[in-house]
Amino acid sequence: MQCSGRVYIVGAGPGDPELITVKGLKLIREADVIVYDRLIPRELLEEAKPGAKLIYAGKRPGMHAMTQEEINKLLYELACQGLTVVRLHGGDPYVFGRGEEECMYLRERGVDCAVVPGITSAIAGPAYAGIPVTSRYVASSFAVVTGREAEGKKQRIDYAAIASAVDTLVILMGVGRLEVITSQLLEAGIDPETPVAIVENATTPGQRVVIGTLKNIAVKAREAGIAPPAVIVIGRVVELREKLWRLS
Repeated sequence: MQCSGRVYIVGAGPGDPELITVKGLKLIREADVIVYDRLIPRELLEEAKPGAKLIYAGKRPGMHAMTQEEINKLLYELACQGLTVVRLHGGDPYVFGRGEEECMYLRERGVDCAVVPGITSAIAGPAYAGIPVTSRYVASSFAVVTGREAEGKKQRIDYAAIASAVDTLVILMGVGRLEVITSQLLEAGIDPETPVAIVENATTPGQRVVIGTLKNIAVKAREAGIAPPAVIVIGRVVELREKLWRLS
């Protein structure tokens, strides 16, 4: 079956609706259907044209409006109706967003699919908290890893090995496993005084920041009631927050 519609896999950015790309906003305004995630700002959905259909496909741990397979099939069916579809992801769709799975599914079935990158919270979250992920004399490298791996994945993330190889470690979706992750790093010999920041609800009016060290950040986060979505930043760049935050 030849499908005449087209699907755009669009990154909505990290939370602040003004951080979406110009192209992403243009596509939202032109779409016949928008299939959107849980963390999409309401202001972006209000940009949809009159008559556009909005379909919620949000996920949170243990609570999925749709399975990934259902989302894939929905995008295919909509495209086969000749519609212009925007699949709207939070952040960047190719950074732990499963956007690549959706696009591969569609292209394997002959559906025209294009990706529009978005600003990832892995960089914007720390930036809005006054923390760069690199700095000329402090950090020349950084890595972004997930705190929640797929079930059945054979090779597990070695957080300690990654932290030893780069200057800054950024962890997404890791708050629920913060104690496990920090324990692994400490057991591997990472300096317990290594600065750590957690940015909750990054780039939104509800943003909160907790600062600590590798040895105490889990306790501080628990005491502050930090909850997802949140970005964890580990490394000396966290120390720059004091100067950069005052300049913000």
